[in-house]
Amino acid sequence: MRVVLQRVSKGSVTVDGQIVGAVDNGYVALVGVTHGDTRAEAELLAKKTAHLRVFEDAQGKMNLSALETNGGVLVISQFTLYADARRGRRPGFTDAAPPDIASPLVDYFAERLRAEGITRVEQGVFGAMMQVEIHNSGPTTILLDSEDFK
Repeated sequence: MRVVLQRVSKGSVTVDGQIVGAVDNGYVALVGVTHGDTRAEAELLAKKTAHLRVFEDAQGKMNLSALETNGGVLVISQFTLYADARRGRRPGFTDAAPPDIASPLVDYFAERLRAEGITRVEQGVFGAMMQVEIHNSGPTTILLDSEDFK
């Protein structure tokens, strides 16, 4: 499982002209699922997301977590995080898990964020054409890959 965390001053997701999720001062989390991912990977990365200290303290240092700043998380499914662009000009997506595997794991990732204490967790619509607005703060972007924690 891969999660691209973008620290944001605000973020939102729109489907069919309607905003379906939005957060202020937190993360937009782009979540990709690959074959073999389980709830264990979702739980691990949700815990890491909630506790990662990339928000500024009173001295301007990245010393606080989303939990400590009451930051929200906007979770967006992103199968293209498993794009394979090594050959040709069109990426392949065979490394991305199929929707029947990926969708429940993206939902479980969001559920685990709530269990960790993130009070505002919003989500996009799995499989929908989404317009994601990201106001990256910093800019600060962190890549989390469950393979890195094994």
